[in-house]
Amino acid sequence: MPTDSAAAPSGGYLRPFRVREFRPVFAAHLLSVLGIVVAEISLTVLVFRTTGSPLLSALAFALGFLPYALGGTLLAPLADRYPARRVLVACDLLCAACAAAMVLPGTPVVALLALRTAMAFVAPLFQGTRNASLADVLGSGDVFVLGRSLLRIVAQSAQLAGFGLGGLLLTAVAPRAAIALTAAGFLCSALLLRFGTRARPARAAAVRTSPLAGFRAVLGQRRLRALTLLFWLPPVFAIAPEALLAPYADGIGAGTAALGLMMCAMPVGAVAGELWAGSVLGPAARSRLVVPLAAAGLLPLLVYAFRPGVAVVAVALLAAGLAHAHTLGLDQWWVDAVPEELRGRAMTLLGTGLMALQGVGMALAGLAAEFLPVHQVVAGAGLLGTGVVLLLLAEVRASGAVGGPAAPEGDVRPRSETGPAAK
Repeated sequence: MPTDSAAAPSGGYLRPFRVREFRPVFAAHLLSVLGIVVAEISLTVLVFRTTGSPLLSALAFALGFLPYALGGTLLAPLADRYPARRVLVACDLLCAACAAAMVLPGTPVVALLALRTAMAFVAPLFQGTRNASLADVLGSGDVFVLGRSLLRIVAQSAQLAGFGLGGLLLTAVAPRAAIALTAAGFLCSALLLRFGTRARPARAAAVRTSPLAGFRAVLGQRRLRALTLLFWLPPVFAIAPEALLAPYADGIGAGTAALGLMMCAMPVGAVAGELWAGSVLGPAARSRLVVPLAAAGLLPLLVYAFRPGVAVVAVALLAAGLAHAHTLGLDQWWVDAVPEELRGRAMTLLGTGLMALQGVGMALAGLAAEFLPVHQVVAGAGLLGTGVVLLLLAEVRASGAVGGPAAPEGDVRPRSETGPAAK
């Protein structure tokens, strides 16, 4: 298992690639992400061309997110109950089969939507299992943090470039042909994981628990609960400007080009911030930056109170994205706090909460904008979110030394997770 020192290392993001087993994991991730992006845009176009219904077309896109919370909650125990490689390959093969079924001529729209739902349902299990197994591949130290960051950067970049590339692809091929490429991508991902990674035993094969027991296990420990909420809650507020960019741009008279610029600003900042932190800083420096960057991350949204123009908004969103560099240090704190036997479930639930609560944040921002001007909603989200972050940082500090081990009294795992009654 790889080891690393606490000192600032050389190599930066090249270090995970020096681990042979990480290379197929990274390639499989890239294929999966691109496959999902192509499937989303292609299926949306296919449904619209088939039905002429904007509602069904939008539903085809929304189904990539709506089943996420349910799938993550119900399937989370499987991440530790079965060997990681088996779970990952099974999820990829299921998604490949669903995509292949979409390609068949004459597949009714209701079946297309059901197949997309199935793909989204297993996505949190796949992502949580992969993130947990990443610690087996890279160790739980700094190389793991860099590897996890790389996977996030790929996902962010796919959102920036994937839809544009998907649109170009659809000018050359029919939607069903594009979805066939998605099926091939998932199949290649399954082969890479099956033959490029080692077989490892399940973490908790003998444990049989209810899905809610996973939540109790993760949120029942004081420090792990605080760190998990520090991942979950800030995006609820950070999503407000992105959710309301279209009405804000309309309100200030900005065109579609300006809207596109503003929409890209925060993801570009997030990618740049992670690249900087992972390439330039060592583990100790990243750990020291968690508190100041997390505390300041939502403050740029306060400029919305003055209803600024496109340039100021773009700079503010870029700055908010750059503060995302604190995630690398927070990743290390979080993985240090998670018991190894809970890692798969914890990673699955972490991703599930992130996705579900961002959806909640979008809905709340839209609801608030029905009663208040958009610029006030976004500024209020920045102010309220900063207060929430400060409270969470205080709870993290109270639960143990910042960046250090959890306080002993925080270990209150349910009896069903650890005791002889677990079956």
